[in-house]
Amino acid sequence: MRFHILTLFPDAFRILTEYSIIGRAVERGLISVEATDIRQFTSDRHGTADDYQFGGGPGMVMKPEPVFAADAVLAGTSLAEREHTPVVLTSPQGRLLNQQLVDEFAAAPGVVIICGHYAGVDERIRTGLITHEVSIGDYVLTGGELAAMVIIDAVCRFVPDVVGSEENVREDSITSGVLQHPLYTRPAEFRGMPAPEVLRSKSLERTLRHRPDLLETAPLTNSDRVYLAELGWDGSDV
Repeated sequence: MRFHILTLFPDAFRILTEYSIIGRAVERGLISVEATDIRQFTSDRHGTADDYQFGGGPGMVMKPEPVFAADAVLAGTSLAEREHTPVVLTSPQGRLLNQQLVDEFAAAPGVVIICGHYAGVDERIRTGLITHEVSIGDYVLTGGELAAMVIIDAVCRFVPDVVGSEENVREDSITSGVLQHPLYTRPAEFRGMPAPEVLRSKSLERTLRHRPDLLETAPLTNSDRVYLAELGWDGSDV
């Protein structure tokens, strides 16, 4: 899975690509995230990527020339050459990001994301370049970089081997169609708040079935041992 990011601040993506799960996925070659500075494709020595609005109005507008030029270099010269690659503009005016859209992007060979800035982008970018306009919520950010990171993070989880357990991905809240059940881990009781017995019983049953050796060193209570004995455990990992 390849992500091409067109942005005025490419260094912002280092926090995404050098740390945690996505950083490891990049290091292992499971995904690639290429953040390209739009200013490299400007035509003046000042790297001007914005200009005043026609007709007046507050705020500057991202110019179309450098965005089109950057897109052509990274992802082909026309949309026809990459009909299966979404070209996404981050914008508060876009479709709200949801799991259905994440699934659509995850099925593609790659995604191009254009990070909006200033008061917005020249309308010709919308009409002549992008295939999707996406918002991560009904609020306005100072730029589209954070929104692009959210899209990348959500999509990457469905790339094989990025997340250690595919079962975890399928059973997550929203992905599974329902909210995830409450989660508990050791200790079984903390500050007078016990984990529900039914959940602990399921955990013990699964451990006995798949990793009985772990039970030899697990901090089992007397009730745990009674329950395991009822399941046929004799105190060994054989």
